[in-house]
Amino acid sequence: MFDNSVILITGGTGSFGKQCVKTLLERYTPKKVIIYSRDELKQYEMAQEFHSPAMRYFIGDVRDRDRLILAMKGVDYVIHAAALKQIPAAEYNPMECIKTNIMGGNNVIDAALETGVKKVIALSTDKAVNPINLYGATKLAADKLFVAANNLSGEGGPIFSVVRYGNVVGSRGSVVPLFQKLVQEGAAEIPITDPRMTRFWITLPQGIDFVLKSFERMRGGEIFVPKIPSMTMLDLAETLAPGVPIKVIGIRPGEKLHEVMCPPEADYLTLEFPDHYVIQPTIEFPNRFHYTENALGEQGKPVPPGFQYSSDNNDWWLTGSELLDMLKS
Repeated sequence: MFDNSVILITGGTGSFGKQCVKTLLERYTPKKVIIYSRDELKQYEMAQEFHSPAMRYFIGDVRDRDRLILAMKGVDYVIHAAALKQIPAAEYNPMECIKTNIMGGNNVIDAALETGVKKVIALSTDKAVNPINLYGATKLAADKLFVAANNLSGEGGPIFSVVRYGNVVGSRGSVVPLFQKLVQEGAAEIPITDPRMTRFWITLPQGIDFVLKSFERMRGGEIFVPKIPSMTMLDLAETLAPGVPIKVIGIRPGEKLHEVMCPPEADYLTLEFPDHYVIQPTIEFPNRFHYTENALGEQGKPVPPGFQYSSDNNDWWLTGSELLDMLKS
């Protein structure tokens, strides 16, 4: 579906954007791939890496609605990846996080409606479920905005969905590169917040594949959740730094012991598919399909009452060797 199409990625100079561009150019022949971001240096560096004539670079901030409208003219598909993601920074600078993640998300919706984009997928996070930090709260609000946007599109207008997943192995600012850096520097100990802590893990290529597949599956209004493995932070540290003593430093402000992607409160809305879950919207849309069958004809079934998909009750756990294989990929 991406052949001869125009795709715009907000926040496209980040880890996700770079891998997404690589995948799109390898698998498809897009007419244009537009990188929309605010950092000219990162765009310059990215332009040295990707030499396809399909590449376009558009400097702009998602806080700027008019700039987004200009950038989306003639665009078919939008991947909204731009966000402020650092939990402590969001706690100390809450309004900045709100402006980018909530108001910026709403600007993306307005621009897509104004320009007649076909489909939009917004990237979310497990931290948006029952959030205890501001970052998670802003992503929850953004999720609600993108789901409700389907009520504004009208007949034949753009459709909007959300993809939610956990920690990305090796992404910028994550704990994996930190542990690797400490090992390389010969650190005397590895800091972890709590040995009981668990997280969902996914590789960048897996995340990209899931997002692109969700464009084919989407009806509009769903939250797509991939089935991915969990790992404790203790096992993660011992895998990446074998033999190095562990120092428990305590949970940081806004962190949870475990993350949830499908909460029990939404069990009546959650459908299970072979490799993913779908959380149906709580509101009804005119002229929408039933979500038990997606646009590819795949069939889903309701989950049992009280179902919860969380990083501590997962039935798929990463071994140390599997984590190392993920890093190699």
